[in-house]
Amino acid sequence: MNSFRHRHAVCSALAVLITVAGCSSADDNVSAAVPSPDAKVTGLCQNLDKVLPATVDGESRDDPEPASELTAGWGGVAIILRCGVTRPPKMTDPKVANGQDADAVPGGVNGVDWLMERHEDGVQRFTTANREAYVEVEVADGRDSTGVLIDLAPAVKKAIPEGIAS
Repeated sequence: MNSFRHRHAVCSALAVLITVAGCSSADDNVSAAVPSPDAKVTGLCQNLDKVLPATVDGESRDDPEPASELTAGWGGVAIILRCGVTRPPKMTDPKVANGQDADAVPGGVNGVDWLMERHEDGVQRFTTANREAYVEVEVADGRDSTGVLIDLAPAVKKAIPEGIAS
């Protein structure tokens, strides 16, 4: 009888482990390429990471892999931020400045200038302009990006000074 109870306890524990392992997967982790800026921009990005909000547009902070002070996320793949990215080519494209590119539009939200690019997969990418570091925010298809940019503007203004990124 004692042997039976022991085997039953082991089997029960094994069943729980299999169930937990089956329900959690490494594939659930969102990944984002970590930028590799110079030391000055890295410092600005580290400052940004310290002041980023816990929630953005109703989504809780859920950072992508690999863990880095240069990346942040909210709501899984819904909102991904990368700090210290390179300047997007469309930022200096005269067609964008003249309003002749339907997929890239400059604008501003709450004192932060952004370049908005719409990609074929429906993702909207926003990159700060007129700041000492480029901050990129990707917003998943279908989400209204206005709330995202409003929620991120105070942190960007506090941590990334106005100026021209190198």
